[in-house]
Amino acid sequence: MEKEKQPLFSSFDQNNSYMQERLQVDKNFDIVNLDLEYAERKMAMFFIDGFAKDDILHLLMKFLADLDPEDLKPDALTKLMKRYLPYVELEEVDDLNQAADTVLGGPTALLVDGINKIIIIDARTYPVRSPGEPDLERVVRGSRDGYVETIVFNTALTRRRIRDRSLRMEYMKIGRRSQTDICICYIEDIADKSRVEDLKSKLKEIDTDGLPMAEKTIEEYVSGRHWNPFPNVRYTERPDTAASHLYEGHVLIIIDGSPSVMITPTTYWHHLQHAEEYRQKPLVGAYLRLVRFIAVWASIFILPLYYLFSTNPELLPSGMEFIGLKELGVVPILLQFVIAEIGIDILRMAAIHTPTSLATAIGLVAAILIGQVAIEVGLFSYEVILYLAVAAIGTYATPSYEMSLANRIVRLFLLLSTAAFGVNGYMIGTLLWLLYTIRMKSFEIPYFWPVLPFSFRAFRDVFIRTPIPLKRKRPTILHPQDPDR
Repeated sequence: MEKEKQPLFSSFDQNNSYMQERLQVDKNFDIVNLDLEYAERKMAMFFIDGFAKDDILHLLMKFLADLDPEDLKPDALTKLMKRYLPYVELEEVDDLNQAADTVLGGPTALLVDGINKIIIIDARTYPVRSPGEPDLERVVRGSRDGYVETIVFNTALTRRRIRDRSLRMEYMKIGRRSQTDICICYIEDIADKSRVEDLKSKLKEIDTDGLPMAEKTIEEYVSGRHWNPFPNVRYTERPDTAASHLYEGHVLIIIDGSPSVMITPTTYWHHLQHAEEYRQKPLVGAYLRLVRFIAVWASIFILPLYYLFSTNPELLPSGMEFIGLKELGVVPILLQFVIAEIGIDILRMAAIHTPTSLATAIGLVAAILIGQVAIEVGLFSYEVILYLAVAAIGTYATPSYEMSLANRIVRLFLLLSTAAFGVNGYMIGTLLWLLYTIRMKSFEIPYFWPVLPFSFRAFRDVFIRTPIPLKRKRPTILHPQDPDR
């Protein structure tokens, strides 16, 4: 929705009054309006207290205070912009509404009597924490910096790792009221131009008043299929991970106010990779990846399989008769699984909302009171606790938090279908899961690639951590302009 443009009035007092009314200066204590007079000209300055750099504005005001009336003749705007306002980020606008909206974003607006434009001084700073290692993507060896909530810091962290002249940081705003800053980041010589333009058009079509949940709101607008539990984009808080995806031909979306950067497009297998695999020797990295795949698939299939074998012991091969319940409890096994799954989620929520100093107490309560006592009173059996713990460990071993939650829903679906229809339910449930993920697309990219459609080179790179010197081609599914590394 385009905003109505308001050209400047011929009178300085009218412009000043309009800006005061537009910004509601008298109703907002943090919006500052300074009435000034330099070089025998009336001036007005508008800025947000807390966003403006006081030392920069104080220095500029000292320069203005030393001006004589003759210094601003004959072209006052040009003299100010090129000589008497020594700052690197200056802009001129001829729209009062645009100037007011710009002030709300942090820059300072300067009105000068006799000049038919407003000078925007982008001397702003945001409250920001120092870049620290992300909690969800820790590595034993590697960089310890991570994205923060300020978009300028995040673009700088990215550009620090990619000093390519074709790296593009394209800026836009989304949200009629929030006016949230968005950056589309890609390497122009590598990324598929049609994919970049398609993503831009989707972002421009977003019509909402604000982005309260930042990147999650953007994802729901651009990915479609709102009830799909599987993530269509990958989130990262590591600049090195983001840079490696840019080199492959992916497009990043950086949103102000969020430390998570969106990587588009992604496949199912992108969510199962971790930076730790590339911080170790190739053979060790391949082993870590294999172990991670086993853990992830165990988190999905081990509970339904255990339930199937427990209720149908004749399906067990010779030598594996130890699998299954040794003694029936008071509570049916299916109900045990459901209660335990819900209990784990409740504990996870409690841990999130619990102060760090009390987290140990939560763990003791879960291990001693809920675990041991529940077994002794007959609520749970030892086997249920064992296999549920294996599934929970596999869930937390999944690198992508969003994928781990989706896999948990799949696990519950398979468990219920197995309980309802036995072997047929397990097989049909697994088949439905495969068909669902195979039919999925992430920004027109097949979600299960390179398994379907099959690509041997990419398939090898997915399941085996290939040494970097041997990875000489970019993923073909991204249609990179420069396929060679």
